[in-house]
Amino acid sequence: MTQARQWATRDVLEEVRGGVGFITLNRSRALNALSLSMVRAMYEILLDWQANPEVKAIAIRGSNKEGPFGAFCAGGDIRFFHEQAEHGNPEIEDFFTEEYTLNNLIPNLGKPYIAFMDGIVMGGGMGISQGATDRILTERTRMAMPETLIGLFPDVGGGYFLSRCPGHTGEWLGLAGDHVMGADGLSIGWGDHFLSSSRQADVWQALGEQNFASGEAAQEWLRGQCEPAPAVSEAFAAARAEAEKYFSAGDFNAILKGLEADTGNEWAQKTAQALRKRSPLMLHVVFEQIRRARGMTLAEDLRMERDLVRHCFFPQHMGRKAVSSEIIEGIRALVVDKDNNPQWDPPRVEDVTPEMIEAFFESPWPASVHPLASLK
Repeated sequence: MTQARQWATRDVLEEVRGGVGFITLNRSRALNALSLSMVRAMYEILLDWQANPEVKAIAIRGSNKEGPFGAFCAGGDIRFFHEQAEHGNPEIEDFFTEEYTLNNLIPNLGKPYIAFMDGIVMGGGMGISQGATDRILTERTRMAMPETLIGLFPDVGGGYFLSRCPGHTGEWLGLAGDHVMGADGLSIGWGDHFLSSSRQADVWQALGEQNFASGEAAQEWLRGQCEPAPAVSEAFAAARAEAEKYFSAGDFNAILKGLEADTGNEWAQKTAQALRKRSPLMLHVVFEQIRRARGMTLAEDLRMERDLVRHCFFPQHMGRKAVSSEIIEGIRALVVDKDNNPQWDPPRVEDVTPEMIEAFFESPWPASVHPLASLK
């Protein structure tokens, strides 16, 4: 029986069966994009189950319009971001503080957290899955951190897990936002196991019928249900090899210059063209974010990202109002007005100065009163 919750919502379903706590993201109309109420509900549930010795392990899945699975989570609710920022609603501050706190809780639960990452897993969806002890990918998995497309940066711990991809794959995926399909994610550390999508429902159901004596027993059983990973696709292997040639450069301008100079390379030209459509300012910020995060813990990275997101939505450090920020302009162009013609400021990557970049990394709060000061 599910207990009464302060932050209960129909968009987050919960049950406990056989010593396993099950969460289903149930906002299929929006590809399970996270709202503030969903973040609060998940955090409350996980804190309760963390303290409950009867719950040995936790599993999470998404849903689509036809039922469970098929889509995990498409990220945060960007329409909410646009509306709240335009009207100066402080709830947008609450959202990021609480979402990042949730991201940090997941790898610190002290018990298995199993993410069934079927379908779309982007942005905020990565934030609630990359900290899992067991990340299950299917042939339908589609992962990405596409935030630069809307004038943002890969948050929710993106700096942390992108910087830990092999070589300079993280810079490529964080800057270009390319998709990682199916089991290819296993090769870069974005997943742990492979399971055919057709078997998910049976494994999910059986997971709650075993009455495990411990979390470790649940993990051992689960891993026994998973399948040998398919080979990495030729296309992804080739793209990674290309990315390594260009994205290892010492700054973003050098990356773009190298791509554009290789006129005989179709991959390089397409990638350069895609990057030219993104916010020049945020491309430089993201490059710096990923390089800095290599030497950080997850908690340190999330504190840095909380500083960054404050500057993104409230860019007083650049003498701008919220309505003039890159993120609001990006969402307007791609989601609200859909003219696909964002007016970035500055308009070219060559116009971004080191001072503009550095300002994003100056915290607006003293360390002792930082919104995420308590994260460890």
